[in-house]
Amino acid sequence: MFFKKKQLSQIDDEQIALVENAQQRIRQKKRLYNHFVFWVFASIILWFVNVVVGVREDILILDYPWFVSIIVVWSLLLLFHTFQVFITKRFMGKEWEKEQLKRLTALQQVKIEKIKRALDKEAQLIADSQFQNEQIQPKQCITIIAAAATNNALGKDNNLIWHLSNDLKRFKRLTKGHHVIMGRKTFESMPKALPSRVNVVITRQKDYQPEGAVIVHSLDEALEIAKDDEQPFIIGGGEIYTQALNIAHRIELTRVHADFEADTFFPSIDESVWKETFKEDHFKDASHDYDFTFIQYEKNN
Repeated sequence: MFFKKKQLSQIDDEQIALVENAQQRIRQKKRLYNHFVFWVFASIILWFVNVVVGVREDILILDYPWFVSIIVVWSLLLLFHTFQVFITKRFMGKEWEKEQLKRLTALQQVKIEKIKRALDKEAQLIADSQFQNEQIQPKQCITIIAAAATNNALGKDNNLIWHLSNDLKRFKRLTKGHHVIMGRKTFESMPKALPSRVNVVITRQKDYQPEGAVIVHSLDEALEIAKDDEQPFIIGGGEIYTQALNIAHRIELTRVHADFEADTFFPSIDESVWKETFKEDHFKDASHDYDFTFIQYEKNN
């Protein structure tokens, strides 16, 4: 926007300069024309006074009659004036003035068109850049969040296999205020709907109506419900994770460094598709029975 204002200001300055220049050129050429006319009449008068009337015919300057010398010197001055002004071949009246203004205005329009083309080109570059940024950084970041063991185990008999308090705190911090999308079994594994979040439950059961949840029948329908959320979270279970892996933009994974027997597993992460962008190691202590790592993945463009 600053660039455009600056260019428009330059256009106004050039318009003023071109008009002033046109007026100045008109005055210069009219003075030259007047000079020429006066020189012609003065030469005729001097010749008439000297030759016809015979005033001091005997006075010589450089072996020439005085009136001839004056005309020669004056002619040189007129020639010098002509070269200064670049006299045209046309009569310099009102029509000539209009033609000069018309010609200079045409030159001005050419300059304005060049500036307009430059502005249009810059606007297109900005638009292309914004479009590319939107492609690289989507407005909505669909995020998978999960805790999986080294062998990708998620749970058994619809229950978590471990309890990691820091992982639960991170889950709450990241998902608070967002839509959390899950399958029916994942929802039923929780004591109640997650507070401060929109719980969206995917189920094939047409009459399923749990308290505190929005019921849908497909992942696409769930994402339509969450279309105004800049970062909806997919929170399980294994089948929903597998469906979401192709459409998600980010994975927030807690990798638990142990192997477990399980009946639900997290899908394998293809490193040619996903790039690790963050990693934070944690070690077992009084509150945590296992080493674990917080890992963030972003989908390659």
